[in-house]
Amino acid sequence: MAVKTLEDLFIHELSDISSAEKQLAKALPRLARAVENPELRQAFETHLEETQGQIERIDEIVELTGFRLKRIKCAAMEGLVEEGKEVIEEVEKGPVRDAALIGGAQKVEHYEIASYGTLCALAKQLGLNDVIKLLQATLEEEKATDQKLTLIAEGGGNQKAASK
Repeated sequence: MAVKTLEDLFIHELSDISSAEKQLAKALPRLARAVENPELRQAFETHLEETQGQIERIDEIVELTGFRLKRIKCAAMEGLVEEGKEVIEEVEKGPVRDAALIGGAQKVEHYEIASYGTLCALAKQLGLNDVIKLLQATLEEEKATDQKLTLIAEGGGNQKAASK
């Protein structure tokens, strides 16, 4: 990673989250099929649609700035997706698997929240005002998804798992 300037760092971070979002878009359908709770399934399906919109926003940022994304693979998302695969393979379908996948999905959301927060701060420093609005919209979606997952867990998902 040859990062010498704040702009280089912004491009690197944007490249990283672009990779992360694309990996997540591939993983979400598998997660939706693997859960028992219909509300959780719907949350994963809804977030897939949002993720596709977030990828489009990243493309819009690239067009606005003229920056070229680097071809990198987000190792953090790769690891989080792998954890989800392990849960699906090792935990029987039902409330316990659902609880584990909610926790894994929240790890993903927290990673994305941190990434988009960093990108917003960098964009502000670089004076990329049009870009900030796009990044902020995605950041708010990620926070809302995290809250929705918490509500699903607290609304009975984890209690069902506890009675197993």
